[in-house]
Amino acid sequence: MNIHTTVDGLRSDLCSARAQGRRIGLVPTMGALHEGHLSLMRAARAACDLVVATIFVNPTQFGPNEDLSKYPRSFEHDCDLLKKENVDLVFAPSVDEMYPQGSVTWVTVEGLSDKLDGKSRPGHFRGVTTVVAKLFHIVEPDTAFFGQKDAAQLAIIRRMVCDLKFPIEIVGCPIVREPDGLAMSSRNVYLDPAQRKSALVLSRSLRRVEERFKHGEHNTQVLVEAGKGAFSAEPAVRLDYLELVDPLSLDPVSEVKEGTLVTVAAYLGSTRLIDNLVLASSSNPTWPA
Repeated sequence: MNIHTTVDGLRSDLCSARAQGRRIGLVPTMGALHEGHLSLMRAARAACDLVVATIFVNPTQFGPNEDLSKYPRSFEHDCDLLKKENVDLVFAPSVDEMYPQGSVTWVTVEGLSDKLDGKSRPGHFRGVTTVVAKLFHIVEPDTAFFGQKDAAQLAIIRRMVCDLKFPIEIVGCPIVREPDGLAMSSRNVYLDPAQRKSALVLSRSLRRVEERFKHGEHNTQVLVEAGKGAFSAEPAVRLDYLELVDPLSLDPVSEVKEGTLVTVAAYLGSTRLIDNLVLASSSNPTWPA
């Protein structure tokens, strides 16, 4: 497994692989890897001849009062995990490598970037799409893999790829959960034991919506209130939003149907967590028994 910190070094390896006709898969991450990230590596490994993982804590997607300085970093451990997953190349650039002095160019997906997490975190998705566009330009992958947990991010990246004509297949991979149902997240390490227990209210709220939908409820407001009701038992958790939206446009739906995205965000102390599910009429095997 080769580790590169410069664009030129990475491109040199990739040029050789591309000349051999190898299919390149990209998995962008901010490090602090967990099983959710590793599931993306495995999906890439199964579909591609060469897998590139990136580790870069992107400062432009953090707001001034967010957790950039304390975001978990575990580079050596991350590299050990990636080596076990047979990742071929790791790109771990510095901030200066990704944003040279004087950089003034941004990539913004208008309309989508101010919805859901974009509404709560102004400028967040501008940072995401800018850095992902840079990575696409640097790596030129055939396929890129992203987790469904960041559903809004996935929708926005799909729109960007479509609008900018990137010749890249975007693959969304299922959410990976802890045995009790909590969606895996690098930010889970911030939670103390009491917060960790309370955090289950996010997945519990989604299950409430899912269960009501499977019993025939299709009224958006009724389903939203059912989900929000789960938070009444957890006063220490501050709900940011719970919405039912179209998974591509991220617009609220007037009629709930199969394929509707139920998405939730909440704060436990200063830690913000997100979760979601796509409604289906049949039993959902994702949830723990």
